[in-house]
Amino acid sequence: MIHLKQSKVGNAVVEAGARLLNIALPVNCVVCGKEGQYLCEGCESDLPVLQRPYCHLCANPEVPQLCRWCFENSPRFDRARAPYRYDGPVRQMVLDLKYRGVRIAAPPMARLLARYLERNPYPVDVLMPVPLHPKRERWRGYSQSGLLCEELSKLTGFPVNDTSLRRAKNTAPQVGMDSPEARRDNIAGAFDCAHDVEGMRVMLIDDVITTGNTMSACAEELKVGGAASVWGLAFARQGT
Repeated sequence: MIHLKQSKVGNAVVEAGARLLNIALPVNCVVCGKEGQYLCEGCESDLPVLQRPYCHLCANPEVPQLCRWCFENSPRFDRARAPYRYDGPVRQMVLDLKYRGVRIAAPPMARLLARYLERNPYPVDVLMPVPLHPKRERWRGYSQSGLLCEELSKLTGFPVNDTSLRRAKNTAPQVGMDSPEARRDNIAGAFDCAHDVEGMRVMLIDDVITTGNTMSACAEELKVGGAASVWGLAFARQGT
């Protein structure tokens, strides 16, 4: 019991320190470096947009129709999309939010996701973050996909469901895996559907799609649980 209380206090201190740093340190644009805001509106046009051609299922860049991964793995999501390539300032934004405690990255990222959805509407009832394992979320202090979901919900009006899907296995980060096979094996059995999703049209939200394995694993559990459709949306897409 004493060790548990100390861990909670330690986590609270780390999280409070990160909040103070975000408040105290000057904010510079991730693109131009100008002080004032995390992403200048004029700099949004300099982000590397994911343009066609890309895989029509998983948005793997520079693939005219169907990528090899989708052909071999038959992903369980209906489609997965991302407005940007995982490169340059977009890569920095993802890493800032995911590993560096820069929570102020979430609102501009969500704003750009909302604009993408305005141009590309999908049949959706609910937003659902790709979940972190509770141990990793406690260590990090927050879920990056959860923050994106919250901000995106404010802008679009879609409700957030962050209880139906949970991460049952604390897997290694997918981005560190060298091969598609390693990523697939790493994520196998990592998720389960904890609550009823019968008939729901779900949009999974994440920061980056590496191969599509994570979103496919989530979609499989949701469809077993009765979801009518599962779409995937991430801020960035990494090429494979």
